[in-house]
Amino acid sequence: MVQIGYTMMTEQAGPRDLVDHVVRAEEAGFDFSVTSDHYFPWLRSQGHSPYAWAVLGAAAQATSRIPLMTYVTCPTFRYHPAVVAQKAATVQLLSEGRFRLGLGSGENLNEHVVGGGWPSVDVRHEMFEEAVKIIRALFQGGHVNHRGTHFDVESARLWDLPDEAPPIGIAVSGERSCELAGRLGDLVIATEPKAGLLEAFDRHGGEGKPRVGQLPVCYDPDRDAAVKRAHAQFRWFGSGWKVNAELPHPDSFEAATQFVTPDDVAEAIPCGDDPEAFVEAVRPYVEAGFTEVALVQIGGESQPAYLDWSEKTLLPALRDAFA
Repeated sequence: MVQIGYTMMTEQAGPRDLVDHVVRAEEAGFDFSVTSDHYFPWLRSQGHSPYAWAVLGAAAQATSRIPLMTYVTCPTFRYHPAVVAQKAATVQLLSEGRFRLGLGSGENLNEHVVGGGWPSVDVRHEMFEEAVKIIRALFQGGHVNHRGTHFDVESARLWDLPDEAPPIGIAVSGERSCELAGRLGDLVIATEPKAGLLEAFDRHGGEGKPRVGQLPVCYDPDRDAAVKRAHAQFRWFGSGWKVNAELPHPDSFEAATQFVTPDDVAEAIPCGDDPEAFVEAVRPYVEAGFTEVALVQIGGESQPAYLDWSEKTLLPALRDAFA
Protein backbone atom coordinates (compact mmCIF):
# COMPACT_ATOMS: atom_id res chain seq x y z
CA MET A 1 0.00 0.00 0.00
CA VAL A 2 1.48 3.32 -1.08
CA GLN A 3 1.14 5.96 1.62
CA ILE A 4 -0.44 9.27 0.61
CA GLY A 5 0.82 12.46 2.19
CA TYR A 6 -0.24 16.07 2.61
CA THR A 7 2.06 19.02 1.89
CA MET A 8 2.18 22.13 4.04
CA MET A 9 3.29 24.45 1.25
CA THR A 10 4.79 27.39 3.12
CA GLU A 11 4.95 29.47 -0.07
CA GLN A 12 1.17 29.69 -0.35
CA ALA A 13 -0.19 30.06 3.20
CA GLY A 14 0.63 31.83 6.45
CA PRO A 15 1.79 30.01 9.59
CA ARG A 16 -1.52 29.78 11.42
CA ASP A 17 -3.31 28.52 8.33
CA LEU A 18 -0.60 25.92 7.70
CA VAL A 19 -1.09 24.47 11.17
CA ASP A 20 -4.87 24.45 10.76
CA HIS A 21 -4.46 22.66 7.44
CA VAL A 22 -2.25 19.87 8.76
CA VAL A 23 -4.63 19.32 11.69
CA ARG A 24 -7.44 18.85 9.18
CA ALA A 25 -5.20 16.61 7.02
CA GLU A 26 -4.69 14.36 10.04
CA GLU A 27 -8.45 14.21 10.59
CA ALA A 28 -9.04 13.50 6.89
CA GLY A 29 -6.80 10.43 7.07
CA PHE A 30 -3.61 11.40 5.24
CA ASP A 31 -0.80 8.99 6.10
CA PHE A 32 1.95 11.59 6.59
CA SER A 33 2.79 15.24 5.97
CA VAL A 34 5.72 17.19 4.59
CA THR A 35 6.68 20.84 4.85
CA SER A 36 8.61 23.04 2.43
CA ASP A 37 11.34 25.25 3.92
CA HIS A 38 11.69 28.45 1.92
CA TYR A 39 12.73 32.07 2.40
CA PHE A 40 10.96 33.19 -0.80
CA PRO A 41 7.91 31.89 -2.65
CA TRP A 42 8.56 30.64 -6.17
CA LEU A 43 6.22 33.26 -7.62
CA ARG A 44 4.84 36.47 -6.15
CA SER A 45 1.31 35.16 -6.74
CA GLN A 46 1.89 32.52 -4.03
CA GLY A 47 2.42 35.32 -1.54
CA HIS A 48 3.88 33.65 1.57
CA SER A 49 7.01 32.14 3.12
CA PRO A 50 6.91 31.82 6.93
CA TYR A 51 9.65 30.12 8.94
CA ALA A 52 9.04 26.41 8.45
CA TRP A 53 10.61 25.28 11.74
CA ALA A 54 8.28 27.39 13.87
CA VAL A 55 5.37 25.97 11.88
CA LEU A 56 6.68 22.43 12.54
CA GLY A 57 6.87 23.06 16.27
CA ALA A 58 3.30 24.30 16.32
CA ALA A 59 2.14 21.41 14.11
CA ALA A 60 3.85 18.89 16.40
CA GLN A 61 1.79 20.19 19.33
CA ALA A 62 -1.47 20.57 17.39
CA THR A 63 -1.46 17.03 15.94
CA SER A 64 -1.15 13.62 17.53
CA ARG A 65 -0.77 11.01 14.78
CA ILE A 66 0.40 12.36 11.45
CA PRO A 67 4.16 12.15 10.75
CA LEU A 68 6.00 15.39 9.94
CA MET A 69 8.92 15.95 7.58
CA THR A 70 10.92 18.76 5.98
CA TYR A 71 10.73 18.60 2.19
CA VAL A 72 13.44 19.83 2.16
CA THR A 73 15.86 21.80 4.34
CA CYS A 74 19.23 22.93 3.04
CA PRO A 75 21.84 22.50 5.83
CA THR A 76 24.67 24.46 4.23
CA PHE A 77 23.88 28.17 3.69
CA ARG A 78 21.02 29.77 5.65
CA TYR A 79 21.49 27.20 8.41
CA HIS A 80 24.70 25.81 9.81
CA PRO A 81 24.45 21.99 10.08
CA ALA A 82 24.94 22.13 13.86
CA VAL A 83 21.83 24.32 14.08
CA VAL A 84 19.86 21.99 11.79
CA ALA A 85 20.73 19.07 14.07
CA GLN A 86 19.45 20.98 17.11
CA LYS A 87 16.21 21.97 15.37
CA ALA A 88 15.57 18.46 14.14
CA ALA A 89 16.18 16.88 17.53
CA THR A 90 13.80 19.37 19.13
CA VAL A 91 11.00 18.73 16.63
CA GLN A 92 11.49 14.98 17.08
CA LEU A 93 10.94 15.47 20.83
CA LEU A 94 7.94 17.76 20.38
CA SER A 95 6.32 15.34 17.95
CA GLU A 96 7.13 12.29 20.10
CA GLY A 97 9.06 10.55 17.35
CA ARG A 98 6.97 11.55 14.31
CA PHE A 99 9.61 13.66 12.54
CA ARG A 100 11.86 12.91 9.58
CA LEU A 101 14.58 15.32 8.50
CA GLY A 102 14.46 15.81 4.74
CA LEU A 103 17.62 17.46 3.41
CA GLY A 104 18.73 18.79 0.05
CA SER A 105 21.59 20.77 -1.44
CA GLY A 106 19.43 23.88 -1.74
CA GLU A 107 18.19 26.47 -4.22
CA ASN A 108 19.62 29.90 -4.91
CA LEU A 109 16.12 31.32 -4.41
CA ASN A 110 16.35 30.76 -0.65
CA GLU A 111 20.03 30.53 0.18
CA HIS A 112 21.28 33.74 -1.49
CA VAL A 113 19.79 35.85 1.31
CA VAL A 114 22.80 35.32 3.62
CA GLY A 115 25.19 36.70 1.02
CA GLY A 116 27.50 33.73 0.65
CA GLY A 117 27.19 33.43 -3.12
CA TRP A 118 25.99 30.39 -5.02
CA PRO A 119 28.76 27.95 -5.90
CA SER A 120 28.75 25.24 -8.56
CA VAL A 121 26.73 22.09 -8.02
CA ASP A 122 29.89 20.06 -7.34
CA VAL A 123 30.82 22.36 -4.47
CA ARG A 124 27.26 22.29 -3.15
CA HIS A 125 27.33 18.49 -3.06
CA GLU A 126 30.68 18.57 -1.27
CA MET A 127 29.26 20.98 1.33
CA PHE A 128 26.14 18.89 1.67
CA GLU A 129 28.01 15.66 2.39
CA GLU A 130 30.08 17.37 5.08
CA ALA A 131 26.92 18.85 6.63
CA VAL A 132 25.11 15.48 6.80
CA LYS A 133 28.08 13.91 8.55
CA ILE A 134 28.08 16.71 11.15
CA ILE A 135 24.35 16.28 11.77
CA ARG A 136 24.71 12.54 12.22
CA ALA A 137 27.61 12.99 14.62
CA LEU A 138 25.56 15.35 16.78
CA PHE A 139 22.61 12.94 16.77
CA GLN A 140 24.90 10.36 18.37
CA GLY A 141 25.39 12.52 21.49
CA GLY A 142 28.54 13.80 23.12
CA HIS A 143 30.67 16.76 22.09
CA VAL A 144 31.53 17.23 18.44
CA ASN A 145 34.58 19.06 17.15
CA HIS A 146 35.04 19.36 13.41
CA ARG A 147 37.49 21.16 11.18
CA GLY A 148 36.34 20.64 7.62
CA THR A 149 36.67 22.06 4.16
CA HIS A 150 33.49 24.10 4.52
CA PHE A 151 32.36 23.98 8.17
CA ASP A 152 33.83 24.24 11.63
CA VAL A 153 32.14 22.90 14.74
CA GLU A 154 33.53 23.92 18.11
CA SER A 155 32.69 21.59 21.01
CA ALA A 156 29.01 21.31 20.07
CA ARG A 157 26.56 19.04 21.87
CA LEU A 158 22.82 18.47 21.69
CA TRP A 159 21.54 18.60 25.26
CA ASP A 160 18.01 17.46 24.38
CA LEU A 161 18.18 14.32 22.29
CA PRO A 162 15.26 12.03 21.42
CA ASP A 163 15.53 8.31 22.11
CA GLU A 164 15.56 7.76 18.35
CA ALA A 165 17.23 10.26 16.06
CA PRO A 166 15.11 11.58 13.19
CA PRO A 167 15.62 9.52 10.03
CA ILE A 168 17.41 11.55 7.37
CA GLY A 169 15.98 11.78 3.87
CA ILE A 170 18.05 13.10 0.98
CA ALA A 171 16.60 14.76 -2.12
CA VAL A 172 17.87 13.51 -5.47
CA SER A 173 17.82 14.67 -9.07
CA GLY A 174 20.84 12.94 -10.64
CA GLU A 175 23.54 10.31 -10.22
CA ARG A 176 25.70 12.24 -7.73
CA SER A 177 22.81 13.06 -5.39
CA CYS A 178 21.59 9.45 -5.64
CA GLU A 179 25.04 8.27 -4.58
CA LEU A 180 24.94 10.59 -1.57
CA ALA A 181 21.40 9.49 -0.69
CA GLY A 182 22.18 5.79 -0.94
CA ARG A 183 25.30 6.12 1.18
CA LEU A 184 24.21 8.73 3.75
CA GLY A 185 20.41 8.70 3.83
CA ASP A 186 17.75 6.63 5.56
CA LEU A 187 15.28 7.39 2.76
CA VAL A 188 15.24 9.10 -0.61
CA ILE A 189 13.20 12.11 -1.75
CA ALA A 190 12.30 13.08 -5.33
CA THR A 191 9.80 15.24 -7.18
CA GLU A 192 9.82 13.30 -10.44
CA PRO A 193 8.56 9.72 -11.00
CA LYS A 194 11.80 8.52 -12.54
CA ALA A 195 12.59 4.86 -11.89
CA GLY A 196 16.21 5.59 -12.83
CA LEU A 197 16.64 7.74 -9.72
CA LEU A 198 15.50 4.91 -7.48
CA GLU A 199 17.67 2.41 -9.34
CA ALA A 200 20.70 4.65 -8.79
CA PHE A 201 19.72 5.05 -5.13
CA ASP A 202 19.59 1.26 -4.78
CA ARG A 203 22.97 0.80 -6.47
CA HIS A 204 24.59 3.05 -3.88
CA GLY A 205 23.11 1.42 -0.79
CA GLY A 206 19.49 2.49 -0.77
CA GLU A 207 17.84 -0.87 -1.39
CA GLY A 208 14.95 -1.47 0.99
CA LYS A 209 14.82 2.11 2.26
CA PRO A 210 11.68 4.27 1.93
CA ARG A 211 11.30 6.46 -1.16
CA VAL A 212 9.12 9.54 -1.02
CA GLY A 213 7.79 11.41 -4.06
CA GLN A 214 5.80 14.60 -4.40
CA LEU A 215 3.12 15.63 -6.88
CA PRO A 216 1.25 18.94 -7.39
CA VAL A 217 -2.51 18.74 -7.86
CA CYS A 218 -5.23 21.36 -8.15
CA TYR A 219 -8.69 20.39 -6.92
CA ASP A 220 -11.65 22.64 -7.73
CA PRO A 221 -15.24 21.78 -8.76
CA ASP A 222 -14.67 24.31 -11.56
CA ARG A 223 -11.89 22.81 -13.69
CA ASP A 224 -11.23 26.09 -15.50
CA ALA A 225 -10.69 27.80 -12.15
CA ALA A 226 -8.32 25.02 -11.12
CA VAL A 227 -6.27 25.38 -14.32
CA LYS A 228 -6.13 29.14 -13.90
CA ARG A 229 -4.93 28.86 -10.31
CA ALA A 230 -2.37 26.19 -11.16
CA HIS A 231 -0.99 28.36 -13.95
CA ALA A 232 -0.85 31.46 -11.75
CA GLN A 233 0.96 29.76 -8.86
CA PHE A 234 2.71 26.62 -10.11
CA ARG A 235 3.81 27.08 -13.71
CA TRP A 236 7.45 27.07 -12.51
CA PHE A 237 7.19 23.38 -11.61
CA GLY A 238 8.03 21.98 -15.04
CA SER A 239 11.36 23.76 -15.42
CA GLY A 240 13.30 20.99 -13.68
CA TRP A 241 15.67 21.25 -10.74
CA LYS A 242 18.75 22.06 -12.81
CA VAL A 243 17.01 25.32 -13.67
CA ASN A 244 15.01 25.86 -10.50
CA ALA A 245 18.05 25.52 -8.23
CA GLU A 246 19.87 28.35 -9.99
CA LEU A 247 17.27 31.13 -10.20
CA PRO A 248 17.69 33.73 -7.42
CA HIS A 249 14.33 35.54 -7.12
CA PRO A 250 10.58 35.16 -7.77
CA ASP A 251 10.98 37.66 -10.61
CA SER A 252 13.46 35.24 -12.19
CA PHE A 253 10.81 32.53 -12.13
CA GLU A 254 8.29 34.96 -13.60
CA ALA A 255 10.63 35.61 -16.52
CA ALA A 256 11.60 31.96 -16.96
CA THR A 257 7.95 30.85 -17.17
CA GLN A 258 6.44 33.73 -19.14
CA PHE A 259 5.70 31.51 -22.14
CA VAL A 260 4.18 28.62 -20.19
CA THR A 261 0.48 28.43 -21.04
CA PRO A 262 -2.47 27.23 -18.96
CA ASP A 263 -2.77 24.26 -21.33
CA ASP A 264 0.86 23.35 -20.64
CA VAL A 265 0.16 23.32 -16.92
CA ALA A 266 -3.07 21.34 -17.29
CA GLU A 267 -1.17 18.62 -19.17
CA ALA A 268 1.30 18.23 -16.30
CA ILE A 269 -0.91 18.77 -13.23
CA PRO A 270 -4.30 17.11 -12.60
CA CYS A 271 -6.92 19.84 -12.30
CA GLY A 272 -10.62 19.72 -11.39
CA ASP A 273 -12.60 17.22 -9.33
CA ASP A 274 -12.32 13.93 -11.24
CA PRO A 275 -10.59 11.56 -8.79
CA GLU A 276 -9.49 9.29 -11.65
CA ALA A 277 -7.32 12.06 -13.06
CA PHE A 278 -5.57 12.32 -9.69
CA VAL A 279 -5.20 8.53 -9.47
CA GLU A 280 -3.58 8.44 -12.93
CA ALA A 281 -1.19 11.23 -11.92
CA VAL A 282 -0.05 9.21 -8.89
CA ARG A 283 0.29 5.98 -10.87
CA PRO A 284 3.74 6.76 -12.44
CA TYR A 285 5.19 7.18 -8.94
CA VAL A 286 3.77 3.85 -7.84
CA GLU A 287 5.04 2.11 -10.96
CA ALA A 288 8.49 3.68 -10.52
CA GLY A 289 8.71 2.19 -7.03
CA PHE A 290 7.89 5.05 -4.67
CA THR A 291 6.52 3.91 -1.33
CA GLU A 292 5.06 7.30 -0.37
CA VAL A 293 3.62 10.17 -2.42
CA ALA A 294 2.95 13.61 -0.93
CA LEU A 295 0.30 15.64 -2.76
CA VAL A 296 0.54 19.43 -3.02
CA GLN A 297 -2.84 21.10 -3.36
CA ILE A 298 -2.22 24.37 -5.19
CA GLY A 299 -3.67 27.52 -3.60
CA GLY A 300 -3.69 28.35 0.11
CA GLU A 301 -7.33 29.39 0.23
CA SER A 302 -8.43 26.17 -1.48
CA GLN A 303 -7.09 23.86 1.25
CA PRO A 304 -10.27 23.41 3.36
CA ALA A 305 -12.37 22.37 0.36
CA TYR A 306 -9.59 20.11 -0.92
CA LEU A 307 -9.21 18.40 2.45
CA ASP A 308 -12.95 17.76 2.72
CA TRP A 309 -12.97 16.30 -0.81
CA SER A 310 -9.88 14.23 -0.06
CA GLU A 311 -11.49 12.64 2.97
CA LYS A 312 -14.69 11.75 1.15
CA THR A 313 -13.47 11.05 -2.38
CA LEU A 314 -9.76 11.25 -3.20
CA LEU A 315 -8.17 9.14 -0.46
CA PRO A 316 -10.66 6.28 -0.89
CA ALA A 317 -10.05 6.35 -4.66
CA LEU A 318 -6.28 6.25 -4.23
CA ARG A 319 -6.46 3.42 -1.72
CA ASP A 320 -8.76 1.43 -3.95
CA ALA A 321 -6.37 1.90 -6.86
CA PHE A 322 -3.12 1.13 -5.06
CA ALA A 323 -4.04 -1.28 -2.28
